Amino acid sequence: MSPSPDLAADLELAVALADAADAITTARFRARDLAVQTKPDRTPVTEADHAVEETVRAMLARARPDDGVVGEEFGATGSGDRRWIVDPIDGTKSFLRGAPPWATLLALEVEGDLVLGMVSAPALGRRWWATRGGGAFANGEPIGVSGVTALEDALLCHADCLSYEFFDAGPEFAALTQRVWDRRGFGDFWGHVLVAEGVADVMFEPVLAVWDVAALVPIVEEAGGRVTDRAGVRRADGGNAVTTNGHLHDAVLGIVGTGVAHPGAEGD
Repeated sequence: MSPSPDLAADLELAVALADAADAITTARFRARDLAVQTKPDRTPVTEADHAVEETVRAMLARARPDDGVVGEEFGATGSGDRRWIVDPIDGTKSFLRGAPPWATLLALEVEGDLVLGMVSAPALGRRWWATRGGGAFANGEPIGVSGVTALEDALLCHADCLSYEFFDAGPEFAALTQRVWDRRGFGDFWGHVLVAEGVADVMFEPVLAVWDVAALVPIVEEAGGRVTDRAGVRRADGGNAVTTNGHLHDAVLGIVGTGVAHPGAEGD
């Protein structure tokens, strides 16, 4: 499969944006003089986060001046039927500690539909992308979800264990962990793309923002999986996310789907 001509041009631009972001983040990764601040929600932000988003916004202003942009660090600008959604560094805590699971997340939304997703994780040597109707890829190779159909055979990825209790999902998360075959703490973007690749089968995050998940939705869906909030609604701004290979989605929602969303929450 190949993207439509319009999306092909947008994908080419997304690759250029990701390349520029990678150049900034890899230069600052494990730097001893990295400047770090604490945001009002007590999550960290680095000079690299700011530099990436500023660079992406500047490139979009030149290449797509009529498109809107919403980013984690500088909010929303512009309006219209097209907007780019930017998380300059998803997994900032990993970035700060010198651990490789962090990435730049880029999404394009057109008339409310997420039509392009790009996840670039240079320290892992991996890049995932998808366009609506064009399939999902990792490092240029097509990817697809697993065929696991029973929770008892499933690998569950999860975020910080304490976050589930804090965001009203403690009992549900505990119940889910008891039903699956195994569980691993591959948090942030990584758990979701592992589901898209068929490495894992379920990822459940109790709290996130639109920039944490928008890029992941096209990748998971084009790989054959599903992404919804805990109420089962297909949306990127629901405050939480359940990602599965599709086969297990209803079963997972039957366990974790009784909680409430937390709109506007921020990720790291």
